Amino acid sequence: MLHIPVLLKETVDALAVRRGGAYIDGTLGRAGHTREIIARGGRVLGIDRDEQALNEVGEIENLTAVKGRHGDIKEIAYENGWKEVDGIMLDLGVSSPQLDDAGRGFSFQREGPLDMRMDRAQGLTAAEIVNKESAENLAWIFRTYSEERQAKKIANAIVRARERGRMFETTEDLASLVSSVIGRSGPHHPATRVFQALRMAVNDELGELERALEGALSLLREGGRLAVITFESLSDRIVKRFFSSHVGVMRSLQQGGEEWCGTEPRARAVTKKPIVSSDEECAANPRSRSAKLRVIEKGGGI
Repeated sequence: MLHIPVLLKETVDALAVRRGGAYIDGTLGRAGHTREIIARGGRVLGIDRDEQALNEVGEIENLTAVKGRHGDIKEIAYENGWKEVDGIMLDLGVSSPQLDDAGRGFSFQREGPLDMRMDRAQGLTAAEIVNKESAENLAWIFRTYSEERQAKKIANAIVRARERGRMFETTEDLASLVSSVIGRSGPHHPATRVFQALRMAVNDELGELERALEGALSLLREGGRLAVITFESLSDRIVKRFFSSHVGVMRSLQQGGEEWCGTEPRARAVTKKPIVSSDEECAANPRSRSAKLRVIEKGGGI
């Protein structure tokens, strides 16, 4: 299936790609955004933890593709001789090929092993979490990573099922139990938030994001830009808070004058509000409906 990059033009436009410039795609995936950056004259260091994605991308001129986590972006960049760059992007969504591959276990719409690992070399799977964690820990995961209102009810039902000898090995095993516990109402499958929470827990997505933002901003030259695409509220809040802290504010002093209050290094907001997908893009690619793009530029004053 053709992979459709989300907010492709908007993201690459916001990076203000210059010919000969150095850019990092910290979530390479199938290299949709990277190909456009290269087409505009940039060279790219692409990072992805998914071996399958890297294999499918193959060799592309002006792309250095390496396996790794975007939380280690600074270390990976230094190891590959990239000490200062013109732009960095992160697309935090699960790629369409990952969702569409039943064997990866990301989607309740296709029955497959309850896996959800972006790096299949890592040990912990979603099935291990569901089959081993206590009700208290499961409820915490569901609340923390997806704000599931019925987290405790679902967690208790999972543990009761385990006590009766039931094991959760496939996506259907879990999705059917969640559906039976909370029923179906509204446009979304009742297991949507549970699957999101498990995926984020398995891959430490929030921790990776926080480390990636810090590392990325430190790698940018003055005037370099950081663009991040999020797909759910938890990640978007982390990005918004991080960007706001570095953009800072000017505050009036009691004795007169002003001072800047914020976190170093300073940055300028390129997007005052997040950029979202057009109606046309949403119609062509429904997975883009929840996407939000935020961009800052290192330095630049207030």
